[in-house]
Amino acid sequence: MDTEQERCRLVLVAPENADVEAQEKAIADALRGGDVASVILPQYGEPVEAFQKRAERIVPVIQNYDTAAIIAGDTRVAGRAKADGIHIEGGPGVLADAMDRFSPRMIVGASAPKDRHQALELGELNPDYVFFGMLDGDTRPKTHPKNLELGEWWASMVEIPCIVMAGSEPASVIEAALTWAEFVAVGKAVFSAPGGAAGMVAQINAVLDEKAPRFDY
Repeated sequence: MDTEQERCRLVLVAPENADVEAQEKAIADALRGGDVASVILPQYGEPVEAFQKRAERIVPVIQNYDTAAIIAGDTRVAGRAKADGIHIEGGPGVLADAMDRFSPRMIVGASAPKDRHQALELGELNPDYVFFGMLDGDTRPKTHPKNLELGEWWASMVEIPCIVMAGSEPASVIEAALTWAEFVAVGKAVFSAPGGAAGMVAQINAVLDEKAPRFDY
């Protein structure tokens, strides 16, 4: 997840799907559509053994597109599946343990701080990114106002990259990008697109090329 980039990049949150083959096909289709920095594969409460088999099948598919595969769930699965990173959902104590065990060998991201104070607590541990929003938080068309507020504040104050979770409508990607976050995450906006995931990834990248702010390094 290179942060030396001209503008924000897409992060995809894999949809929940009991059918592993269908999930794999949906992810591959999306990645054919163009630039994606990473795909986060959540466990969604699946038993560890089943999630392990799912990850071992899907992680190589993601990596085949030069995209980082990040596991959200059991950290043992990330190592066994040779994923590029882990997405930690929990407080500073859980993140500190993950940093000790996996950084810098793997990308370690921190998820869903509730407020500015907790965000700074997580930031003190120097994760590779901080994620504002919930992985399944794209339940409304627009980006959640709290995600926008925290993302804009963080991007203006802290050097650690952040990811802002957008809404379920593709247009929400632009409002998330305007926070100056390095990455914008989408789930339903891509994977539920009527014209297919590949076309939507291409469309979103084209709009980001046109409207996203440019970073000045």
